[in-house]
This record gives sequence, structure tokens and C-alpha cells, in this order.
Amino acid sequence: MFGGQKKRRVGIVGYGHLGQYLTKRIQDEGFQHGLELAFVWNRDASKMEDTVPAELRLGKLTDFLERHADVIVEVAHPCIAQDYGEFFLKAADFMVGSPTALADVDTELRLREMAKKVGHTLYIPSGALWGGQDIQRLDDGGMLQALTVTMIKHPDSFRLSGHLGELAKGAQEKRVVLYNGPVRKLCPLAPNNVNTMAAACIAAPSLGFDGVNGCLVADPNLPNHHVVMIEATGRGGFSVSTSRKNPAACGAVTGSATFAAFWSSLLACQGHGGRVYLC
Repeated sequence: MFGGQKKRRVGIVGYGHLGQYLTKRIQDEGFQHGLELAFVWNRDASKMEDTVPAELRLGKLTDFLERHADVIVEVAHPCIAQDYGEFFLKAADFMVGSPTALADVDTELRLREMAKKVGHTLYIPSGALWGGQDIQRLDDGGMLQALTVTMIKHPDSFRLSGHLGELAKGAQEKRVVLYNGPVRKLCPLAPNNVNTMAAACIAAPSLGFDGVNGCLVADPNLPNHHVVMIEATGRGGFSVSTSRKNPAACGAVTGSATFAAFWSSLLACQGHGGRVYLC
């Protein structure tokens, strides 16, 4: 028991850098926050052998119900939310670490409807999105008219294929705009790189994935950090611009400050009813 209340059991889906970070913090500090590990799953189970006790490793993701998690955290790939999100929500609160999955209209609709039906919360972590709650309040008040999210990284920090991948390869000597347009079209092209943009779309449902503009830029002069710029405009001449510099190792997809942000988001997953909740 924690503070007279039952501990919340957390299932971690994915054991990349974020999954490893969250798992270790729960192992080291979870008791201080009323959290304990229910399971950890990874496509390649061998990555967990030296760090996750055997009894906490989940062999088959379809067996997650056996572990009785209170909240399941996806930090793997958008396909997890698309394929398993409804099943997770039937049993627990669900934090989608890859909200680019929700750019698929059918996936977003199914998960929203399931959350409402069963009373569990679909959590969207803010990640590198600065001022997400402020954007949400502006949108809730009917004041938001336009929103642009610009993400600037070193070309080696992108995991892209196809046309965007070729553009990124050509940005080793000069700054290149890889994409500038609706976030919905960008998400399937860069599913691991634009989760911040996807979170902004959830924060501003009146604009959504079609109305929020995303600009993706490769800049070889940013070897040690990522930049996220937010531009919001509203009624009556209102406007606000922010620029967030997130330290990042050379070639890292995720900036270092985003790890702590995910932990804070997990601590906020205390059950907020059958709705979508930006945390």
C-alpha cells in the first residue's frame, strides 16, 4: 500500500531508450510514487535479460491481461497503439508514447470510443511539446485559430525513409526543409520523429491533425540539441511563439529532457475517466 492506497501497476511496452529509462526509474523510485512494474515487453526479449527480472518479462504481448496492469505505457512504435490500443484500454489506462498513431483516423476514433465506453483514460504525453496545456486551454475557449510546430534536428537524428530520407541525407552541409504542411500527412512519413507534433494536434482538437501545420527541418549546425518552435495565433490579434532547445546526443532521435518529461507524464496517469488526457 502507498499512502493508504493500492500501488498502480505499470506495464511497459517497448524497451528502447525510453522504455529502459522508465523501467529503471520505476525499479529505483517507483515505491516513492506508488508505482510498481507489472511487466516489460520488447519485440527482442534478449535486450531485457540483464536488466529486467525474468518474472517481469512478458513473452507474448497478447498475454498482458495476466499481469493485471493499471496503466500500460507504449514506447515502441505507432503500430502497437493501432493493433493493441483497444485491448489495452479495455483492461487499463493507456499512455500512447507514439501519438503519431492517432494520425490514422480510424485508430483515433476507435481509441477515443473505447476510452469513453469503458471509462479508462487514453493518455497523451506532452514529450517535447512546450505549453501543451496552454494550447489546450486556448482551444477549449474557442480562441485558437492557427498552430504551427517546427522541429529542427541534425540530419543524423532523423529515422526516415523514402523521399524525406533522401532529403535528410542531402542536408549534411546546409539546412533543408524536409516538410511543411498538415501534420496528418507527415506522421506516416516520419512516425518516430514527430510525436511532438502529434501531441500538439491532440491539444488542439478544433484544428486536429489536418489543421495543425508541421514543419520539419534538418540542420547540420545542430549537433548537440533539437529545437521545437511553437507558433499559436488566436482571435483579436493574440499570438505567442516559443522556442525550446532540448539537449541531445549526436544522432539521438529523442532529446534528453524528453525522458524526464515522460516520467512526469507517467506520474500524472492516475485515472481521469473515459477521455483523452494530455499529460
